[in-house]
Amino acid sequence: MRSFQFHGSRIIKTGLAIFLTAVICEWFNWPPVFAVITAIVTIEPTVSDSIKKGIVRFPASAIGSAFAVFFIALFGNSPITYTLAAVCTILVCYRLKLHAGLLVATLTAVAMVEVIHSNYLIAFFIRLGTTTTGLLVSTAVNMLVFPPNYSKAIAENIQRIGERAGGMLEQTFRTILYDSNANHGTEQAILDQLTNEIRKTETLIYFQRDESKLHLLAGGNKEALHMAEKQLVFLHKLEYHVGTLLQMPLSTISWTTAERDLIMQAVTELADDLKSSRDYDSVKHQQQLKNITDLFWEDNEELTKNNEIHPTQFPPELIILYELVAIYNLVDQFYHVE
Repeated sequence: MRSFQFHGSRIIKTGLAIFLTAVICEWFNWPPVFAVITAIVTIEPTVSDSIKKGIVRFPASAIGSAFAVFFIALFGNSPITYTLAAVCTILVCYRLKLHAGLLVATLTAVAMVEVIHSNYLIAFFIRLGTTTTGLLVSTAVNMLVFPPNYSKAIAENIQRIGERAGGMLEQTFRTILYDSNANHGTEQAILDQLTNEIRKTETLIYFQRDESKLHLLAGGNKEALHMAEKQLVFLHKLEYHVGTLLQMPLSTISWTTAERDLIMQAVTELADDLKSSRDYDSVKHQQQLKNITDLFWEDNEELTKNNEIHPTQFPPELIILYELVAIYNLVDQFYHVE
């Protein structure tokens, strides 16, 4: 449903921009095809992108139109005209770093060959007018109709990432503590999905921050956006620590059953905290953290006393507990973002 709403609003805006652009061009008795092409590609995820790329696409389209008129005057409607107009437009736009407008400019140059037969200078200025119309209409539609606002999607994504991270963390430790012969294939697949979701949410945050510079409605809750950015940083760190756990050799772990149960209980409550903010209890969280920290130092003292700690290699028990303590601290920061 979220995907349908996102793409549906974009489709509606594109259709409306095409219709208004075509109506305006018909009113001026201009051929609407070039303006429509410009309007289609100018509907960007944010209004800011529409403006930035529109500023690039206008001179690029002017370059394409100029080459089309020039080569039509020299060679008429012929294969060499199509070729030279397209190639020269691409080369000049590339050299001028007008990359965002290269496609529109090339399409404009090629399409003009078919429709221009006389009055070349007038045709050139008409193309500038249609390009300007497409840019202005599509930018206005993007700003006023279903204005881009990704705040809700960002919040939902972060909640979903937390839920998935909690489930993965619980499953990872269950394998480490009770099924050391199993591989981490399932957990690694979930971690890859988690990474992809974090990347997508980063993109949405970029869109939202970019949009907040121009649109008051989109930028109305900057504190929530700042909090989402910090929470995503913590989730990035969580992703790293879980990735480290997945690389641990498990066959040499020497914890007793009671110690394993103690760790698993702490992990389960930690996973619940990640899955739902309503389950987060700061006092209980700190108590579980103390239990894990105490176990860490007990293991460290015992292994040191028995000279089992190699100077260049820590035993897996200490690494696993260290990662768990680090994750506990991350979750505490996750719910105390300022």
